Amino acid sequence: MNDKRKRVVIVTGASSGLGNACATHLAKKGFVVYGTSRRPDEKNRRADEFFELVRMDATDDDSVTSVVDYVLAKDGRIDALLCCAGIGIAGAVEEVPIVEAARQMDVNFLGVARAVRAVLPSMRVNGGTVLVLGSMAGLVGVPFQAYYAASKFALEGFVDSLRMEVGGAVRVALIEPGDFRTGFTAAREVFGLAEGGPYSEAGRRAIGGMERSEREGSDPVIVARLALKLLDARRLRARYSVGPWGQRLAMALRRALPRRIFELILMAYYGVPARNGASK
Repeated sequence: MNDKRKRVVIVTGASSGLGNACATHLAKKGFVVYGTSRRPDEKNRRADEFFELVRMDATDDDSVTSVVDYVLAKDGRIDALLCCAGIGIAGAVEEVPIVEAARQMDVNFLGVARAVRAVLPSMRVNGGTVLVLGSMAGLVGVPFQAYYAASKFALEGFVDSLRMEVGGAVRVALIEPGDFRTGFTAAREVFGLAEGGPYSEAGRRAIGGMERSEREGSDPVIVARLALKLLDARRLRARYSVGPWGQRLAMALRRALPRRIFELILMAYYGVPARNGASK
């Protein structure tokens, strides 16, 4: 493995949130970091003095390919890819427009697939590491975030398949964060839940609970430190959960409790009644 002062890393979604924390931390540790953002010239970018922030739209094949080609032309290789770009859509399954659900999947799932496909030809020859930012919502469905959860569940299967396909040529792992204090909370888009609708009360209560949990969540630097540790590790497991201890404990309980009991506990936590949405 190359000296880490010279390793070249692409971090998607690096203008804010967990992606920004990872890109900044790795750059401070001596990595050559290229962060990507859909709008790198806007005022919301942070810490770009530590790394180069380049324009990339995760939903556009040509945009993704052009960034990979740019990095290869400048440095000759890509040692690691951290897939952190993502968006959050909330609302009842019945009320979220399918076009928005498709956008959720396009960014969070297919956006990862595009980036991975673009770096694999180089990594298969020179070696490399792919770290994908999933979510604990990829292990447990969350009420009123079904499409977000679906996009993260998809990454679970994607990473499992990818690990078997690339064998030892490319190292692949999934990071499953719980709640962290980032701009993701304010950026979440909510659809439906109109006043007086069948999901209004429960949906707004559940989303409010999510937002409180996120605002009280862990420091994003914890994910950045884990990413550094994994890049330096000799071997990688398939998955690494990170975040508040209570949420990690809940993930353990889900395997021990009957599914319906766990669902009821989760619904109670988010304030969702067992008969929510039923006709009156």
